[in-house]
Amino acid sequence: MLMFSVLDTSAKYVSRSMPALEIVWARYAFSVVFAAVVLRPWADWRAYAMRRPWVQTLRALLLLGSTVLNFIALRYLQLAETAAIAFAAPFFIVALAGPVLGEWAGPRRWIAAGIGFAGVIIIVEPGPSTFQPAALLSLAAACCYAGYNLTTRLLSGTESSASLLLYPAVFATVLLTPALPVVGTPPPDWLIAGLLLVTGAAGGLGHWFLIVAHRRAPASLLAPFQYTQVLWMPMAGYLVFHDVPAGNTALGAAIIVASGLYILYRERVHHDR
Repeated sequence: MLMFSVLDTSAKYVSRSMPALEIVWARYAFSVVFAAVVLRPWADWRAYAMRRPWVQTLRALLLLGSTVLNFIALRYLQLAETAAIAFAAPFFIVALAGPVLGEWAGPRRWIAAGIGFAGVIIIVEPGPSTFQPAALLSLAAACCYAGYNLTTRLLSGTESSASLLLYPAVFATVLLTPALPVVGTPPPDWLIAGLLLVTGAAGGLGHWFLIVAHRRAPASLLAPFQYTQVLWMPMAGYLVFHDVPAGNTALGAAIIVASGLYILYRERVHHDR
């Protein structure tokens, strides 16, 4: 989660002087290099055989969409705001897990999901004088990320962890490379160039840590740690951009975290349907 906070902080800083699509390209292109060095796919190509290529493609598209939408939103919103809105993803998962995975939520989890989404509404502030349209981009990114998680669950029984790490980055790099001559611009200085490298390294390292963590501990134990971004992101926003989260952001984030932890509790302890 710290690595993902570093990724978003770097992307927000770079977005001041470079287009979002080029930042997304750098994030995935450098992740491909990182993954190739760590995974060494040439050592065993059989581990990268795609048994469900269409689902793999959909998963890669959902992750790419989430990243593009999030990076555009970061240009206009505080890190604390985008982090809090991103926590809407578990509530979309509760809603979609039934029709997609056959994992239907019980009434208590639905109530908790509704309360959590109310926290998102508090952050977004949909009134005519306070509404920030970029919040809808962040919310759409959370929806894409929920779909990415659901397709990951669908693929977990047939695809290797290494292929799940490598293919989305390769797909995004190949898809975005032809657009670089149109939207790309050279980094204005060495700091921006270095931060582009950081986005790829932090993203690749963060996903690698997640894979290693899930090999060593159950998902229900690890899931609550995603909420540590409630600490990392406001801290980075204050130190780098001198942003102080608004009161509605803090209140909404507290509601979202509380409801999300309750959903995890129900899933881990009671397994209610």
